[in-house]
Amino acid sequence: MATKPQSIYRSLDRKASAIIEFTLRQYRTKKSTWVVLGVGFTALSLIFLIYIDVMASEFESIDNDGDSTDYDNDGYPRGQEILLGTDPWDGDSHPGLFDPPIDPDPKSMYINEDGFDWDVTIRLGEQSTGYDDDGDCLDSNKTASQKDTNDNGIPCDIVIEYYRLSDGNYYANIDADSGVDEDPDEDAYSREAIHIAFVLSIGKLGFVLLLGIFLPLFMATGLIRDEMNSGTMHFMLAKPIARTEVFLYRTLGYLGIVWPYVIVLGILGAVVSGFAGSGDSFFRFADLGVWLAIIFATMMATLVYGMLFNALGVLWKYGIILAIPFAAWELGMALLSMGAPDATLLRFSIIGWALMIIDAAAMLVWPNLDLFILMGNWGGEGNAGWNFDTSLEGAGPLGFFSSKPGLGLSAFTAMIVSTLVLLFQAAIFWFIGGALFKGKEIQ
Repeated sequence: MATKPQSIYRSLDRKASAIIEFTLRQYRTKKSTWVVLGVGFTALSLIFLIYIDVMASEFESIDNDGDSTDYDNDGYPRGQEILLGTDPWDGDSHPGLFDPPIDPDPKSMYINEDGFDWDVTIRLGEQSTGYDDDGDCLDSNKTASQKDTNDNGIPCDIVIEYYRLSDGNYYANIDADSGVDEDPDEDAYSREAIHIAFVLSIGKLGFVLLLGIFLPLFMATGLIRDEMNSGTMHFMLAKPIARTEVFLYRTLGYLGIVWPYVIVLGILGAVVSGFAGSGDSFFRFADLGVWLAIIFATMMATLVYGMLFNALGVLWKYGIILAIPFAAWELGMALLSMGAPDATLLRFSIIGWALMIIDAAAMLVWPNLDLFILMGNWGGEGNAGWNFDTSLEGAGPLGFFSSKPGLGLSAFTAMIVSTLVLLFQAAIFWFIGGALFKGKEIQ
């Protein structure tokens, strides 16, 4: 059988596979590797357990508009009296005096009886939406003007105004006719809001931040430095091979352990949240798009941080000390990205670009996320001021962890740009690390 001709590609392939295989074997036999991976798995598992417990609990249903209360102590809830035209403040005026008399409705009929019916997509300008499920606006004895308190010419609706201000921020205002969508289902809303907030928070802080920095900090910083200190680097450099190649192949060996680990944890997270999350179906298949983005963003983060921390290890034998302040900087950038995703400072970080991938995926999978947050912050105030609370539970955390991709780009374009920038950063750190390695004398 004829032998394959020798070529530069076959030579590179042999050198690359040898160093990558050696790196993988080293990691598999180190106790520290399994300790680091075990700590990451344990931390995320605890978060998943908390999430399961929250999703299994009941959220208190609140009478936002007060129409289940019998203010005049005549035995009839306020909502029933409004519907039938009697005075809810006068004990001598109630449906029991009708001919024939009408029995009181149970108070539970007037809690969560008018849920959200917002059939629009957020866009600039003014839109009409909403529907009076319980009829305390449409079917009541109100006058035409009382049914159109927002003065848009449409009785019993909600006006959503959405504008972009001169400073680039968005302004939203909701003006509801009295009695429209004023008593939403807190349990349904809060379950969905907390679920989405969990997926975004665990993706951004648990995967990209925690795993993205924690794994390379303890596994990539010594990729070259440990071999230089132990003297085994001489064996890698015994045959003609560029030091930049050794730097690259060692990093690829580290990724051979880290990337499968990230993929497995990401699949685990998708399965847990898919089955435990809210919804009518037995599994939330739509969320898989966001989980794929979380896995990909974490893989890109571990690549770039791996190149960077490996270079810091070459620069100084205590490279991990240099890496810790940088990790603190990235933590600050992660928090900044959730409050000000358009901040210029984020462009000088790694995590800002990685998190943009997740934000872009969230826009594609949950296109009406802005409207959903708006609903929760409004909380059901179409009731002439009778609401007992303001925002619904879950709206605050969801608003914090949800961000629009910066740069003013579309979601798909933002993902492409972020990926290219992260690959460019990885290439820059590879070049710097290789240059530092070339200048080091092997003891």
